[in-house]
Amino acid sequence: MKSTGRDAGLTPFEILLSAIEAGELQPGERLQETRLAEQFGLSRTPIREALHRLETLGLAEPGPQRGLIIAHISYERLRQLFDVREGLERLAMDLAVAAASEEEIALLQEMINKEATLTDSKALHDHNRMFHRQIYRATHNPYLNEMLDNLRIHLSLLRGTTYELKERAEEAKREHQAIVDALARRDRLAAQEAACQHIRNGYRARLTILSQRER
Repeated sequence: MKSTGRDAGLTPFEILLSAIEAGELQPGERLQETRLAEQFGLSRTPIREALHRLETLGLAEPGPQRGLIIAHISYERLRQLFDVREGLERLAMDLAVAAASEEEIALLQEMINKEATLTDSKALHDHNRMFHRQIYRATHNPYLNEMLDNLRIHLSLLRGTTYELKERAEEAKREHQAIVDALARRDRLAAQEAACQHIRNGYRARLTILSQRER
């Protein structure tokens, strides 16, 4: 089935990234040039070039058979990703406290109010991504946003969502409120601690999900 709409204006590389983020290409899945070219309505040459870029970024890796597969994230890589994410979130809070407008902080609070009405894990996952993106925009720092976008791409290799754990869903809602409360007070240290605790708890929840799937 050919992809439509979403792919307008995207490069072949961006199309594959989008498919990874949407879960259309799963970790361990074989990346066959012919099939991908047919699926996305492209020729094999740009698909081959896009696959090379994915491999360079660590998003694709050699499979047990000839060719590439979507990369798996090992426990060690997962720890490294969350270490970097915590550091970038700390920086984001520092910048957002200084740069976010009152209107941007008010928008974050509106997002939290909407989040309180959500119960579906997929809806909560998508809303969480939008919430964090809004914080990153509020830093008004394009370089930080570029680094966070790159990190987000790697995190998209993780299957499922920590919001599958009901206790994590409620915990994350409280953490989001703590972050916005600190931003509203322009309390840099409190915002950084709230954000870092949010990331640490997310990492713990992710380990729980991985452990459950291995049983």
